Amino acid sequence: MKRNVFLENRLLWAALFLSVLISLSPALAAGPPKDMGGWEKGGKYDKYYVPSQRDSFKGIVVGFKEIVPLPGMSPGIALLVKDADGEVVTVHLGPKWFVTPEATGIRKDDKVKVKGVWTEIDGKDVFIAGKISKGDFFEYKLRLTKDGTPFWTLSPEELAKERSQKPE
Repeated sequence: MKRNVFLENRLLWAALFLSVLISLSPALAAGPPKDMGGWEKGGKYDKYYVPSQRDSFKGIVVGFKEIVPLPGMSPGIALLVKDADGEVVTVHLGPKWFVTPEATGIRKDDKVKVKGVWTEIDGKDVFIAGKISKGDFFEYKLRLTKDGTPFWTLSPEELAKERSQKPE
């Protein structure tokens, strides 16, 4: 009988993938880390996000970069967006342990609308994102609209509920 090496390799890879997924599931289900590295709700950085000051702007994505918003914080991810005036705005997304450029679904040269709050940190104007939209059917949410609660502080169940809602 002839052996089907291709099928055996696919089964081997599938088994390996499942074992890795199963080993990671407790960490994924645990929710946010206990030490949020300065990104916790109500912390010094979080207080820069004042929901009553929400604003928005449109632009074109230039790229992503790693940031450390305040001394002692764990690294975060920022989106660089060129606005209508040609200025490149640094848009804070969230902690690196929660946000990755690949997971946002946002790419260089995308036309986006960014909603959030303008603030000044260390003498520089930055925009802390609450939500990023592109087109009519895509949005990447980072904070609750009603009170600015960061998604990375939500329980896995709360986060799943928020992420499953349709764009506004």
